[in-house]
Amino acid sequence: MRVIVFGASGMVGHGALRACLRDDTVTEVLAVVRKPLPAHPKLRQIVHTDFTDYSAIQDRLAGLDACFYCLGVSAVGRREEEYTRVTHDYAVAAARALHAASPSLTFVYVSGEGTDPTGRSRQMWARVKGRTENDLLAMPMHAYMFRPGYIQPVDGAVSRTGLYRTLYRVTAGLYPLLRRVVPRHITTTAAVGHAMLAVARMDGSGPAVLRNPDINRLAAASGKA
Repeated sequence: MRVIVFGASGMVGHGALRACLRDDTVTEVLAVVRKPLPAHPKLRQIVHTDFTDYSAIQDRLAGLDACFYCLGVSAVGRREEEYTRVTHDYAVAAARALHAASPSLTFVYVSGEGTDPTGRSRQMWARVKGRTENDLLAMPMHAYMFRPGYIQPVDGAVSRTGLYRTLYRVTAGLYPLLRRVVPRHITTTAAVGHAMLAVARMDGSGPAVLRNPDINRLAAASGKA
């Protein structure tokens, strides 16, 4: 399997990338990055800056089996126009370019619990992610929307948002308790990565929208998380 990862330097992307690099069935991982990542024998990197235009690298997107789209930013302090550009426009542009180059590719998009596909939410981020999900699911490709709730970073994954880093440091010791008390609302970066690989092998079957219980079930079934 050949996989492309967006957002590999972020917390969730770290989990996806690590799962791919450690999985024997993944022969090559292509990471689209702004800055190079540490080298790995299976990792190929494309340094790219315009995430609305992939024409310059279109030929390198052929022959891929799955895309794990983990690129995103916090909505805190951002205007809707800016947040829409990064959250919606970047994702849709990537999906279109990938579908054109690799028509049978499976596209996995990391959304979030509380995403609103109806567009009626008072939360700006929920409306934008809902619109993104709708546009991706309307495309003629296998697409899955991951809506995780609380994600515990593991295996060296670190959030790029300062506020979240502080939160994770505070709650790290509580994670085992939270997992026992509210398992439906808790997952890890490792589980997300392994669940992504699981749905990439499903060829469009199963539910299109997956939440923490689905993510954890798929990860557990893989025997690796």
